Amino acid sequence: MFPGAGRLGLLRTGSFQPGQRIHMASYKEPSFQDRAALMREARQKALANFKAKPQVDAATIAERLAAQAQRDAAVVARREARHAELAAAKAEKAAAQIAAAQLQAASVKPELTDEQRKLARDAKYAARKQGKR
Repeated sequence: MFPGAGRLGLLRTGSFQPGQRIHMASYKEPSFQDRAALMREARQKALANFKAKPQVDAATIAERLAAQAQRDAAVVARREARHAELAAAKAEKAAAQIAAAQLQAASVKPELTDEQRKLARDAKYAARKQGKR
């Protein structure tokens, strides 16, 4: 006997004869007809599975549509609230900028003319003279 004959079950069945060659069945490449038949069967099975699904009744559809409308309304409300918040922040920032510009304009001293400068100088000298007396 050859090594491994016991694993193949040839010793027990008695089908093995000394000198006989053992042939294993080779892999058979499926033909086009076989592949087409398999595809047809798979398509039929998928169609049967699809048809086996229960149909959705009108009440469930109405519930789903109402829930979707509610979600859409909530999204719109959040968006409008956000836009209002942004507009308020923008208005507040603009008001702050206007107030800062007004404050800056008030803090800037107007430039004096030559006559005004001379009068201010004379008043200062007069005050100094008054302080010495």
